[in-house]
Amino acid sequence: MKKVMLKTTLSLAVTLASTQIFAAGFAINEQSISGMGTGFAGRSSVADDASTIFGNPAGMSRLKREQVTGGVAMLDAHTDISHASSSPNLDGTNKGDMVPFIAVPMGYYVKPIDDQWAVGVGMYAPFGLVTDYENGFAGKYFGSKSDVKVVTLQPTVSYAFNDKVSIGFGPTINRIQGTLESDLSITQAAPDGHVRIKGDDTALGYNIGVLAQLTDSTRVGLTYHSKVKYKLEGDTKVNYGLLPLIGQSKDQKYDASLDLTTPESVDFSVTHELDDQWTLYAGSTWTRWSRLKEITVENKGVPGPLGSQFGEITEDQNWHDTWAHAIGTSYKLNKQWVLRTGLSFDQAPTNNVDRSPRIPTGDRTIFSLGAGWSPTDDLTIDVAYSYLKEEAVKVNNKNDRGQTYNAKYENWANGFGVGATYRF
Repeated sequence: MKKVMLKTTLSLAVTLASTQIFAAGFAINEQSISGMGTGFAGRSSVADDASTIFGNPAGMSRLKREQVTGGVAMLDAHTDISHASSSPNLDGTNKGDMVPFIAVPMGYYVKPIDDQWAVGVGMYAPFGLVTDYENGFAGKYFGSKSDVKVVTLQPTVSYAFNDKVSIGFGPTINRIQGTLESDLSITQAAPDGHVRIKGDDTALGYNIGVLAQLTDSTRVGLTYHSKVKYKLEGDTKVNYGLLPLIGQSKDQKYDASLDLTTPESVDFSVTHELDDQWTLYAGSTWTRWSRLKEITVENKGVPGPLGSQFGEITEDQNWHDTWAHAIGTSYKLNKQWVLRTGLSFDQAPTNNVDRSPRIPTGDRTIFSLGAGWSPTDDLTIDVAYSYLKEEAVKVNNKNDRGQTYNAKYENWANGFGVGATYRF
């Protein structure tokens, strides 16, 4: 019984992952359209526009004009589910169309104060997903719908020690909201119930970075994104189907809470200008996903004998730290046009034992293309396209009611981005 309830009310942390996201775990990469074109290679060393507020806040020192950068990334994910089996045999479906077409917006503003100081503010989405399996999904006891959003507001300041070295810092104000749904079976003889859990919280973190111009043609950057501790509070609504043993209505609502820490990450990258036309980028990001060892959900007021089983529920996750690597290049065709491309490799933090239908992800390879068009010195319009392909992974789930779901997942996705920078 413990595993049954946990799989249905599984915490907001684990369900953030999805094939719609172009970074591993439950992170989102899409905070910059210009960066998307090079596969985010050189993220912490480029500083081409105001999106450097996220990539490396020290990069604001390179922006000599007041400017606004905004954009939206559109993500279209696909999944093939094969070799699926479930117990009891519910004759369920495995269509795989679980991720709707979604958009991820972003916006930044930077104002140089003098030759040393610059200030700015950014708003972006560091984590989030929407997944919605079809009615009758064979794995419905292990997750049917998830809708999670994290929005971050980051006021930022940078300081240039000289024309070679600068630093930047920005506190982050992070708002998380989530809704999860799954089917629930108390006994095999009773009709299925339904679980819906909602929660939200606001928490603080910070980003800090350093940027160094090593030579006239080579620049390096290092950025640290802090962990963020949340205590999500909300409610769990349960329809038990038929449950006369507790002498209450089959529809119940309980207060729910969850402690969640999103992991810190470190990004190091290099930007090297070969000549007036070609620029090379390379970078690596380490993320401390090993913080997610287990998830504990607390539901208050669960009545009768169910209280001891569903009051505090824990599930092992055993995620591991990951590395992501990217290389890219850009080519200045002329004064108006720059062309970009990149290749990224991103490890998945999940393991073969604990992977579920909510997080059916594996290691990823991402190929990217992009372009920037500057019709005037004041305006640049950026576009980007990315293709993501994951290794095939297996899901093997079982709970204490004898329910199982086993399947092979093959995921891929297309990403489209459009943005603009206007300089005052």
